[in-house]
Amino acid sequence: MAKIEGIRIANYRVLKDLTLGKLWNTQQVRPLTPMSVVIGKNGVGKSSLFDAFGFLADCLKLGVEEACDARGRGGFDRIRSQGSDSAIRFELHYRQGAGARPITYELEIDGDDSGRPYVSRERLRQRRKGQSHGRPFSFLMMRDGRGLAWKGEAQGRRFDETRDALSELESLINLIEKGSPGEETAETEIVELQDKRKLGIATLGALKQHSRISSFRQFVEGWYLSYFTPDAARSLPLAGPQKHLNVHGDNLGNVVQFMEREHPDRFQGILDRIADKIPGIGHIGTKKSADGRLLLRFSDRGFADPFYATQMSDGTLKVFAYLLMLEDPQPPPFICIEEPENGLYHKLLAVLAEELRAHATAGRDAPQVFVTTHQPYFVDALKPDETWILEKQDNGFATIRRASDDPIVTALWNEELPLGGLWYSDYLDRK
Repeated sequence: MAKIEGIRIANYRVLKDLTLGKLWNTQQVRPLTPMSVVIGKNGVGKSSLFDAFGFLADCLKLGVEEACDARGRGGFDRIRSQGSDSAIRFELHYRQGAGARPITYELEIDGDDSGRPYVSRERLRQRRKGQSHGRPFSFLMMRDGRGLAWKGEAQGRRFDETRDALSELESLINLIEKGSPGEETAETEIVELQDKRKLGIATLGALKQHSRISSFRQFVEGWYLSYFTPDAARSLPLAGPQKHLNVHGDNLGNVVQFMEREHPDRFQGILDRIADKIPGIGHIGTKKSADGRLLLRFSDRGFADPFYATQMSDGTLKVFAYLLMLEDPQPPPFICIEEPENGLYHKLLAVLAEELRAHATAGRDAPQVFVTTHQPYFVDALKPDETWILEKQDNGFATIRRASDDPIVTALWNEELPLGGLWYSDYLDRK
């Protein structure tokens, strides 16, 4: 399964210039681990970091203008870093699978003369087989909705970074339009989008001949960003089995119905683990109401009659939803959860962290997990190399660093002092 090795975010809210993990030009840096957790105080930018992934996914699905307005973001001017007139930039370095050559996706979103956001630059690049050093070859290069794409698995072109890339791109387009014998026109396609507020990968990723672009598009489309709310999980959806939990969790009963029918052994395993973690829960099932709606019910061993989801605590519903999501027979490649501790008993937090790590490290087909939190009990279960500390500078913008980069923190953790306790005691704060 595909894995993100590193990401750089610039000019997005308080994330003026932030890098996590390894990029194509920082090969000495360790990549993101299967589970990565960002910790920090209130107001340092954890929600902005979580939303940055959601914004990228929304740009692909909706287009950049709609993404700027979606989920209460308030428009381009509200999400661009305060005081900045530069483009919002993302650089995502990922590997399609174990042993695959990594691919870098670069996206820049700027405002036009009327202030409307548009895609000013978009690029996908990858080193060729056997190439371990040097600049990767671009197989998608676009400026202001116009550019070039290379078909297949190996084609591409190295652009001179010291020159004006726009001029070089236009020169190459002109050569291809003239049928220059020096260019492999059979593998090179001129691309011009009708709407430069849409991503090039959204269009080209639907075409079979652009297999690398298609794979990247499917990867981003498969991300699961949890906007789970217990109140949504208490809703009464129409009956009908559904394979995957949606981002709000309002189809929780439908997924239970599917798991009961299609994967009874796996579902029973979930129930057994929940019974260990939430005393008293003996069985979880569904019941179809007279009007065709689905009731999610929990049987307590101390009572003859079951309790329905409307009567269950926020914590019970949340733990159940997370475990059900992790047990998806076809899990998403990337799971992003913001502050899972809300509503949970503090002793369940370390258990939840261990469950998330166990699924993230279960093998080649395991999902990658990304979490933001400010709860020390959750942090107690973490390792230094999977923990990132987000802090706010005096200028109001955020910085980030890996806990394992501090040798004192690593030494204390090796002496079996938990990270949550170290954080609570200010050992993780930069002096």
